[in-house]
Amino acid sequence: MSTSMSPTRDSVSAPKPPITMKETLTLPSIGINQQFITFTHVTMESDKYICVRETAPQNSVVIIDMNMPMQPLRRPITADSALMNPNSRILALKAQVAGTTQDHLQIFNIELKAKIKSHQMPEQVVFWKWITPKLLGLVTQSSVYHWSIEGDSEPVKMFDRTANLANNQIINYRCDPTEKWLVLIGIAPGSPERPQLVKGNMQLFSMDQQRSQALEAHAASFATFKVAGNENPSILICFASKTLNAGQITSKLHIIELGAQPGKPSFTKKQADLFFPPDFADDFPVSMQVSQKYGLIYVITKLGLLFVYDLETATAVYRNRISPDPIFLTSEAASVGGFYAVNRRGQVLLATVNEDTIVKFVSDQLKNLELAVNLAKRGNLPGADELIIQRFQELFAQTKYKEAAELAAESPNGILRTPDTVAKFQSVPVQAGQTPPLLQYFGTLLTRGKLNAFESLELSRLVVNQNKKNLLENWLAEDKLECSEELGDLVKTVDNDLALKIYIKARATPKVVAAFAERREFDKILIYSKQVGYTPDYLFLLQTILRSDPQGAVNFALMMSQMEGGCPVDYNTITDLFLQRNLIREATAFLLDVLKPNLPEHGFLQTKVLEINLVTFPNVADAILANGMFSHYDRPRIAQLCEKGGLYLRALQHYTELSDIKRVIVNTHAIEPQSLVEFFGTLSKEWALECMKDLLLVNLRGNLQIIVQAAKEYSEQLGVDACIKLFEQFKSYEGLYFFLGSSLSSSEDPDIHFKYIEAAAKTGQIKEVERVTRESNFYDPEKTKNFLMEAKLPDARPLINVCDRFGFVPDLTHYLYTSNMLRYIEGYVQKVNPGNAPLVVGQLLDDECPEDFIKGLILSVRSLLPVEPLVEECEKRNRLRLLTQFLEHLVSEGSQDVHVHNALGKIIIDSNNNPEHFLTTNPYYDSRVVGKYCEKRDPTLAVVAYRRGQCDEELINVTNKNSLFKLQARYVVERMDSDLWDKVLIPENEYRRQLIDQVVSTALPESKSPEQVSAAVKAFMTADLPHELIELLEKIVLQNSAFSGNFNLQNLLILTAIKADPSRVMDYVNRLDNFDGPAVGEVAVEAQLYEEAFSIFKKFNLNVQAVSVLLDNIRSIERAVEFAFRVEEDAVWSQVAKAQLREGLVSDAIESFIRADDATQFLDVIRAAEDANVYHDLVKYLLMVRQKTKEPKVDSELIYAYAKIDRLSDIEEFILMPNVANLQNVGDRLYDEALYEAAKIIYAFISNWAKLAVTLVKLKQFQGAVDAARKANSSKTWKEVCFACVDAEEFRLAQICGLNIIIQVDDLEEVSEYYQNRGCFNELISLMESGLGLERAHMGIFTELGVLYARYRPEKLMEHIKLFSTRLNIPKLIRACDEQQHWQELTYLYIQYDEFDNAATTVMNHSPEAWDHMQFKDVIVKVASVELYYKAVHFYLQEHPDLINDLLNVLALRVDHARVVDIMRKAGHLRLVKPYMVAVQSNNVSAVNEALNEIYIEEEDYDRLRESIDLHDNFDQIGLAQKIEKHELLEMRRVAAYIYKKAGRWKQSIALSKKDNLYKDAMETCSQSGDRELSEELLVYFIEQGKKECFASCLFVCYDLIRPDVALELAWMNNMIDFSFPYLLQFIREYTSKVDELVKDKLEAQKEVKAKETEEKDMVAQQNMYAQLLPLALPAPPMPGMGGGFAPPPPMGGMGMPPMPPYGMPSMGSY
Repeated sequence: MSTSMSPTRDSVSAPKPPITMKETLTLPSIGINQQFITFTHVTMESDKYICVRETAPQNSVVIIDMNMPMQPLRRPITADSALMNPNSRILALKAQVAGTTQDHLQIFNIELKAKIKSHQMPEQVVFWKWITPKLLGLVTQSSVYHWSIEGDSEPVKMFDRTANLANNQIINYRCDPTEKWLVLIGIAPGSPERPQLVKGNMQLFSMDQQRSQALEAHAASFATFKVAGNENPSILICFASKTLNAGQITSKLHIIELGAQPGKPSFTKKQADLFFPPDFADDFPVSMQVSQKYGLIYVITKLGLLFVYDLETATAVYRNRISPDPIFLTSEAASVGGFYAVNRRGQVLLATVNEDTIVKFVSDQLKNLELAVNLAKRGNLPGADELIIQRFQELFAQTKYKEAAELAAESPNGILRTPDTVAKFQSVPVQAGQTPPLLQYFGTLLTRGKLNAFESLELSRLVVNQNKKNLLENWLAEDKLECSEELGDLVKTVDNDLALKIYIKARATPKVVAAFAERREFDKILIYSKQVGYTPDYLFLLQTILRSDPQGAVNFALMMSQMEGGCPVDYNTITDLFLQRNLIREATAFLLDVLKPNLPEHGFLQTKVLEINLVTFPNVADAILANGMFSHYDRPRIAQLCEKGGLYLRALQHYTELSDIKRVIVNTHAIEPQSLVEFFGTLSKEWALECMKDLLLVNLRGNLQIIVQAAKEYSEQLGVDACIKLFEQFKSYEGLYFFLGSSLSSSEDPDIHFKYIEAAAKTGQIKEVERVTRESNFYDPEKTKNFLMEAKLPDARPLINVCDRFGFVPDLTHYLYTSNMLRYIEGYVQKVNPGNAPLVVGQLLDDECPEDFIKGLILSVRSLLPVEPLVEECEKRNRLRLLTQFLEHLVSEGSQDVHVHNALGKIIIDSNNNPEHFLTTNPYYDSRVVGKYCEKRDPTLAVVAYRRGQCDEELINVTNKNSLFKLQARYVVERMDSDLWDKVLIPENEYRRQLIDQVVSTALPESKSPEQVSAAVKAFMTADLPHELIELLEKIVLQNSAFSGNFNLQNLLILTAIKADPSRVMDYVNRLDNFDGPAVGEVAVEAQLYEEAFSIFKKFNLNVQAVSVLLDNIRSIERAVEFAFRVEEDAVWSQVAKAQLREGLVSDAIESFIRADDATQFLDVIRAAEDANVYHDLVKYLLMVRQKTKEPKVDSELIYAYAKIDRLSDIEEFILMPNVANLQNVGDRLYDEALYEAAKIIYAFISNWAKLAVTLVKLKQFQGAVDAARKANSSKTWKEVCFACVDAEEFRLAQICGLNIIIQVDDLEEVSEYYQNRGCFNELISLMESGLGLERAHMGIFTELGVLYARYRPEKLMEHIKLFSTRLNIPKLIRACDEQQHWQELTYLYIQYDEFDNAATTVMNHSPEAWDHMQFKDVIVKVASVELYYKAVHFYLQEHPDLINDLLNVLALRVDHARVVDIMRKAGHLRLVKPYMVAVQSNNVSAVNEALNEIYIEEEDYDRLRESIDLHDNFDQIGLAQKIEKHELLEMRRVAAYIYKKAGRWKQSIALSKKDNLYKDAMETCSQSGDRELSEELLVYFIEQGKKECFASCLFVCYDLIRPDVALELAWMNNMIDFSFPYLLQFIREYTSKVDELVKDKLEAQKEVKAKETEEKDMVAQQNMYAQLLPLALPAPPMPGMGGGFAPPPPMGGMGMPPMPPYGMPSMGSY
């Protein structure tokens, strides 16, 4: 039986590539339009950010963070270029300054939203780049600058560009890591013999030497490399070039060291060829990136080729095409040792080294073992392990220990840095006088980096043995050793401090805690434990500290309480530890700190700390309570202890029963009064009043002050009324006085103020009564006055205050007079309020006081006395004479008080002592008051008084009342007051007529003052009394008075006549000469007295005004013309001309204007002449005007007038003369009015070719119009001429015009429509075809011609599309082809526009015209819609079944294979796609597997079936096995058994194998099943069948399953001992070995048990060192359920804590 299997195809598959390409992002997927994916729009300065500049639909900058690429940041920014900083969110922007060649640069911090700096470059920046995170490189046409973003520095010039870079497009600029070398790279068009091969140029510049070198290169990059024997890295430049020399293309990669270090090993120059495939002959490098991580050079070409070279040797490693689209941008991905590339499709590709395969690729494919090893060492890569180990063993065998040590140190992944290697070096015997190989090994490791844990331990063991501890310290400081617990244990034998550092670095937490405990640095234990998350035995640590440092124990306990997650030891337990040692102060300090949060769960501890201190240190307890930091303790318990301890105030604060409070509060001798007062504030109103009553009952005199103070303090809470009642209940006016005195200033209650006054009066506080009555505004004055009068106080000042303030002066006076307190009356009048003396005098007069006392009282006050009220009081009582002496005395003292003189005047008038003299001579009295006093006594005296004071109203009233009109008229005329005149002349004045008569007859004739006359006349005018005024003026002006020739009065007379009596006006005009003619004439005109006005103007020779009256008012042009001929004045003729013009007499008006020589109205004349069509007259007028003024309007109108009368020769002659005409406007006007010949003259003269062209079109002169349009070169003009030529069928001329129009994109469509609307299709196509060859031909022309071909010449369409596909507006042409049903062309356009879905759909829908297999394959793999894949499968199945496998192979990576199989199964053509299913079976799809298996069964191909089952297990295995287990072929049945075995159906598999005598298969199945019963059954079967060899084989195949006794029994019973003997020997040997191992393990276990027992004994001995702790200092309160006794002491573990191990750490046996 053969068990061999055919090899799988995976074993011969190609190796995985060493470089992995991954698409990290597509720019269109995040909204970037395809048109912006170009070198000028996209920048990527590092692997962190991509920056895209968009210009549509609006200007914006898109920033893509590569850590979250699907969340781009879009900002509305307008710029020509944008660069993101390589490291941070800093954006650099560049924009050209409008109208200049200068660039404005700005740098923004996006995170801070702030501008960092800006600068305006004097020349244009053609390329710029971040060369470091802090430095921008700026390249102009001539120079290179560096601009730092730090500080306020401006760009600094670095160097000038070399000649080889002139007219180059700069594509890169870089600097090396030291910033001492700079390289600038540009590209230029190729040589004439091969222009498509782009030429590359490079300029290398040295900062130190300030020199440049020009080289040919397309791409370059700097790198650093460490040459063996040189501790400083070398700076290398790598550059790639592709040049054409003598027709031969040379492609090279160069690696050169820059600035070689003298006396040090240098890097040897390397170069290598770049092999371009034939299809890429014109391709060239566009970028180079160097991976420092792996030491590789990546060269990327424009068409997507990637070359990978080794940096050290320039050896080619790999070449492949990584992108089907052109790559225009790359950026280093330093973290992964690869690079990013962006292609024109918008794919962002990441190239990385495949670490798992690159070394194997180099060794197996390239057969370069040395490079493979170097790569593995350099990049720490797998794949060369066997080579490195083999090399190490060779070096060791050759005793090259140093080289072996270096190889081990550099081995990738540390494969040689193992204990075996150390042992190998240790085993080498040391030669005398030489460094031991082991030390050489460790020395090499130390120079290369850090030792691992095992190496560190072994090296430290050597150093410790040699007592060189300082070496260890240095290595640890340099981080050369890996710390471990074992290393710490080793170092602890020589240095505890150093060991602690090692434990900390190794995170050996128990050892660190033990070390801190030994050093008594307990605070560091907490800090360290928190940092590493370790939990030591805090209780044991606290007990340890307590023995030696109680205060330190407090600090440690407080630190524990502040740990995150709460204190690890219960506060009560900690407190009990302190109290057991009677450390009450320490316990208090601890509890006060931890109980600061004042939590309810700490109530027991709060009570405990207070109890302790109330018993031992009451003052401490008092201070704690005073702080108020606790609120959850047992208050009744603390209250009792406070009362016992004499802290009565604290007891009061804690008691809650009134009886307890009353009992304690009477101890006022032991309570600080202020505190007791404050305590009252804590009680309710009722309890506080009860306590106050008790205190007053116990000791009224002693406790009164406290009660008053409490009542004052809490009057609002207790209620003022309640407090007052309390004091009144005990009749304590003193308490009432003191209590109310505090609230008086804040109270407005009249009752309180009165009670205070009453209490003060009854306690003899007279001064306070006087003060309150003087200052308070809230007591009841009536009630207070009555109380004070009844109280009969010896001092009347309080009563005086009340009565004086509240107007009870008569009552006061009466009380004082009847009480014989005259002294207080004098004092009140003289000192308190002299102003109330009149009231006092009045009341004294009423009380019949002697006059001598009153006079003396008045004289004693004198000038302080208010005279007016005094006079009023005396006048009321008819006792005015009483004041004569007083008034005369005041006058003699020089008093000018009006009231004094008024009173004196009244006395003189009453006594009739020459009153006229007093009234006319006294200047001080009040005329109104005295006049009023005189009215009933003597009206004439009243008039005298009123005249003196100009009391107009009073005088008018008294004269009217007493018919004294003559006096009134004289007063009014003399007064000359307009308001007074208005008042007396109003119609409502019934006495107006009498007054006017007296004014006209007496007052005015008597007056000699012009002002008085003028005032009277104005008053008459204002009062609208024209007739009376005329009468008055005639008497004054015409009757030979002093005012006859007065200019104003003459004016007034005429004007009044105009207004009141027009019939008199002409007479007055003729009789009077001295009046204002112009003004009066204007008034006459306004009054429509036109003849009178004309006479006035003529009388005063005002001819212009006179003719204006004739023209404007009388409206007689004939009289005006006659008057103009008479006066012959230009101004008059001008007025006449204007009137004639208004009346439409244009010719007459023009003649009059000429007579007037008036050119001012030329605009109106021109307008009127044009309306009347009198251009001959207008020409004469305009010629006159031109002599007067130079106006463009005049000259323009003259030309127009010549044109209207067809004097074209005059026009030509005129425009040649100097003129100011606006010829453009004149020409446009002539054109608009169809005067084309005249317009042609004008346009030709001013060279307005555009208008001349359209004018010639109107004249049908087309050739001239084309010539003019050519000179105009205006799109609009070309269109007008073109359209006119088309309409006239002048197609040759139309094409000339059209070629100049269609180069403008916006006008193209209009021309096309115009031609098409008129059916000129051939002419239009001819025009467009001619336009293709134009220098300025644009996309629109190509597109429009394509549309025209689609409509009218479809046979030319495809050729046109293929020739000009890049210059077409494809969407527009797609619509045209779709409309015209050109399917082949439409498909091609869809492909060109990357609309592959539409292309595929079009092909399938219109396959007879559009289908091409190769084209369809290219299209279908690029579609976005998945459904189109399956639609394509149906399409090929129906129309091209012979090519369906080719199609499916293309779609293999994109389709759902199960769905494809289902489609083919339903169609009944499953075998048709067998090649496709074989190709995709590696995906292990159930449907594919089952379909292939069916086919293999039908074809009886059991080898392929078994291979399929082995490699692909995703199918219905049982169903397949059942299907073929009865197959006629043995191999098929064997496959069924194999399937049952794989599915775990062991019995069915064995049964099938036995049935077909496949005994080896049966035995292997039993062995794999692990089922003992099946194996033993198979043994029995072999015995039954007599298969002895099979029996022996089965014993070994199923060795682990068969029981020995069963095997021997079966062999013995069936005489097969010989066949079982090999099995028996093997079994005995195996079991003997197992027994030996068990015995060994048992002995080791016994040793461990003994060691553990010894350790436990040591632990118990240590625990016994700490005896029972001291008992508690105070008994704890009984716990619930434990009665009143004490609980037994807790176990040794602590107060309720579990037993603890020593030192809170695990067993110290290993320490």
